[in-house]
Amino acid sequence: MSVPTGPTRRERWLLYAVAAVVAAVVLAPLAAPGYALLYDMVFVPRQPLTWQLVAPADSLPRAVPMDAVVSLVTQVVPGWLVQRLALGGAVVFAAVGAGYLVPTRRRATRVVAAVGYAWTPYLAERLLIGQWGLLLAYAALPWIVRAALRVRAGRPGALPRLVLAAAPAAITPTGGLLAFAAVALLVPWRDRRRSAVLALGALLALNAPWLVAALVTGAGGTSDPAGVQAFAARAENWAGPLAALAGTGGIWSAQATPGSRAGALVPLATLVLLLVAAVGAGPLRRRLPPGVALRLGVLAGGGLLLAALGVLPGTADALRWAVLHVPGAGLLRDGQKFLAGYALPLVLCAALGVERLVSRWDRDLALLVLAGAALLPVAVMPDLAFGGVGRLRPVSYPADWRLVAAVTAEDPGVVLALPLSAYRAYPWNPDRMVLDPLPRYLSAEVLTDDTLRVGDVTVAGENPRMRELRRLLREGRPVAGTGVRWVVVQRGSTDAVDPAWLAGLEKVHEGPVLTLYRDPDAPRVWHRSPPGPGRWAAVGAFAGALLVVAFAALSVLRRRPTPW
Repeated sequence: MSVPTGPTRRERWLLYAVAAVVAAVVLAPLAAPGYALLYDMVFVPRQPLTWQLVAPADSLPRAVPMDAVVSLVTQVVPGWLVQRLALGGAVVFAAVGAGYLVPTRRRATRVVAAVGYAWTPYLAERLLIGQWGLLLAYAALPWIVRAALRVRAGRPGALPRLVLAAAPAAITPTGGLLAFAAVALLVPWRDRRRSAVLALGALLALNAPWLVAALVTGAGGTSDPAGVQAFAARAENWAGPLAALAGTGGIWSAQATPGSRAGALVPLATLVLLLVAAVGAGPLRRRLPPGVALRLGVLAGGGLLLAALGVLPGTADALRWAVLHVPGAGLLRDGQKFLAGYALPLVLCAALGVERLVSRWDRDLALLVLAGAALLPVAVMPDLAFGGVGRLRPVSYPADWRLVAAVTAEDPGVVLALPLSAYRAYPWNPDRMVLDPLPRYLSAEVLTDDTLRVGDVTVAGENPRMRELRRLLREGRPVAGTGVRWVVVQRGSTDAVDPAWLAGLEKVHEGPVLTLYRDPDAPRVWHRSPPGPGRWAAVGAFAGALLVVAFAALSVLRRRPTPW
């Protein structure tokens, strides 16, 4: 069983050069100093490592182990650099990975695959909603597939390479599931049973941090079924949500969608893409090892089906029931994120389809058409360039933030962030919403409202402590006496803070953007964590995942270097 021929050294240099250009065009605003704060993308100068990041006591582990990994890295590397490395790495390795994976001997076809995979609506929309961890999974997917093919072929050192390829994906639950599904589909049980067991065991270890954290959290495992409607795939133009999904778009948030996706001709471009991909399906099947193309098709079909669950007749009701009654089913609410498994085979087929269509043409004309095909994604969606045309502009945290962090670190206790809102619109971060950065900026435990408002739909949060606090505040009760030691009022929000909530608190600091209050009678505690055994189980799972990655890295380094 063979692995498709990889690129030559010259082709590898070309792919990295093309990928670097694409990354520079997409992430150009990040050349300026500061932090790009946009929706779920929150980076801080130095993120404290706390129990809550490994084993959240009262919330679902959506950012486990991602936040813990960032905390470890920012102990030695500043947060602004981590952000640029993560985003730049996602774009570069997505492009290079697709270019490596496509089974072809033509340099131009590799470039078509590289640019096509790094300039999809999926990448654009997940970037503009700030889900950089999911972008790492998207970038890792072609490397996972390539490493799995090496395992199928029995190549020496293939298994450690597979673990290293899957590690970036597993920093989020969704990415970990995508990696696990790809490995389960592509590593054969019949011929390589031992390799399959080891590979899936390693992937299970990489997913263990969030799985164990989900078991020990006090938030339960179910979610508000209203989230199915709120996070369902959305129509981007006249063709409806299914057409948007077929083109790898359709994210639930209109604000995270490039404006060009609303164009009247976009569905026609999607239709052309699908037709060209159909032409390339045959070459992909013939050039990959037997059965691999079919398994990639299953991965693509599964991703597309999960993305469409919220809009297909009948399945939306079933999904609402599952989200309400089945622990963990809330992962499927935003099904569009699973389109990564569909986007990769689509791009590979499309690149080979273009190659097949021009195979009998004059060489110069064929090269010209292939170059045009590489630039076509940019022409159809030009507003991904320059950070979604300026949406990734970096800003600096005001001095108030450093002062409040220092004061709360010296006198530890639970912090409540007001006004009650999960997302903030700061005057110093103009025209953009961002997930409240306080929980990542302060070393103390921070309670933020986890209720989400998407259009006219309100999705209830899962944190029982926050639910009780909201009830007390709605009744006009003050924060004093609830066990909260610190209250941070963030200015610039349209939401109001009832003065009655602050009764009995002493004002410690009043700055231009933050006001800090203290309840001197509240207990001085660092963090509320799950019970001891559960907490240590989560820590053990995280440490185990790190050891698996370290062992894989050492195994690769001990072998003779070979090109990926």
